[in-house]
Amino acid sequence: MAISRSRLLFVFPLLVLLLPLIFSVSNLHRNWITEEPKRSPSKKLDHLVLGPAAGQGLPNRLQCQGLKAMNKIGTSNANLYSSGTVSFVTVFTIYNSSLKSDSTGMDDKLSDAVTVGNISYNKADRSMAILNAFINFIQVSMPRSNVIILTDPTSTFSLRQTNAAILSIQGDYSRGYLMLQRIKSYIGFLEKQLEENEVGLKGFNHFIFTDSDIAVIDDLGYIFEKYPHFHLALTFRNNKNQPLNSGFIAVRGTPDGIYKAKIFLQEVLEAYSSKYMKASRMLGDQLALAWVIKSHLPFAVKKFSRHEAFMGEVSGIYVLFLPCSSYNWTPPEGAGQFHGMPLDVQVVHFKGSRKRLMLESWNFFNSTSNLADMLCLVLKSGRTKYDF
Repeated sequence: MAISRSRLLFVFPLLVLLLPLIFSVSNLHRNWITEEPKRSPSKKLDHLVLGPAAGQGLPNRLQCQGLKAMNKIGTSNANLYSSGTVSFVTVFTIYNSSLKSDSTGMDDKLSDAVTVGNISYNKADRSMAILNAFINFIQVSMPRSNVIILTDPTSTFSLRQTNAAILSIQGDYSRGYLMLQRIKSYIGFLEKQLEENEVGLKGFNHFIFTDSDIAVIDDLGYIFEKYPHFHLALTFRNNKNQPLNSGFIAVRGTPDGIYKAKIFLQEVLEAYSSKYMKASRMLGDQLALAWVIKSHLPFAVKKFSRHEAFMGEVSGIYVLFLPCSSYNWTPPEGAGQFHGMPLDVQVVHFKGSRKRLMLESWNFFNSTSNLADMLCLVLKSGRTKYDF
């Protein structure tokens, strides 16, 4: 339909008036986009920022006045356990993180150094400091126990603690496959234990496989007597996709317990390799653990929302499920998360961005010799950029 001449005479002057305004708004919008200031990355602090302690006034939670614990934490289980010994087993390796120097001989990565207390750490130092704190906490809480570090034969590092030993197990310890290799190293370690039993070596030793960023704050040996029928123990949480955390796995040190644990981990490894290799760098082991348990024990899913230990059978293997809230508790990264710290906490897991807090906690304990007060420091740490 043709536009009438009278309408054109009306529209044309209107366009003449509006075009400058349209171009002006367009330019303003373009300038606003190009000139918007870029957000600077959040700076990591060189100290902890303490806030209110979550769980104040709630029953069965740690109560703190400042950094002083007002009630008793843990149960001092050392007197409840008498048979055999417990060894903690962890996987650890040192990567090639040697610092480069520029033409003046000055370190070009000094900005990467982190100071905790009066000690400055580079990347390699940080890893070793965390490992040493892990061993030290065990020495305090379970002085009769020892630590076995499974590592790459090409990895070179030394330990000063007399309760720790290094055991090389061949494999691929690269960052992208470390979680997969960890399960393989656990299996290789258990196979070595079975071989030693076959040649008649005496001794009775239970094993607890853990991450190296945990603090054991009470004697864990009692679980092998309190729950006498399990072969393998896992920790669970109320998380739909990742209900099981692989940072704590207990194995009864009998030949039957060691063999059954090996069979179970081999099934987890098979699930990992066939279903979750896209998550090989992170979380693949936990996804594989969950898949195996859900396949055999669908009823367990409902129990993961509770905070009570329970048993299940997987192809003749008796699995004990322990709540993370007690045996694998993680410090909060926000006020009020987890509603505080349970009084029966046994293990604190400084996973993810909490590594610096682990060193801060060990330094604080060294100055006070009081684990309960140290836990107030952990509880009040809040959401601090203290990661390494």
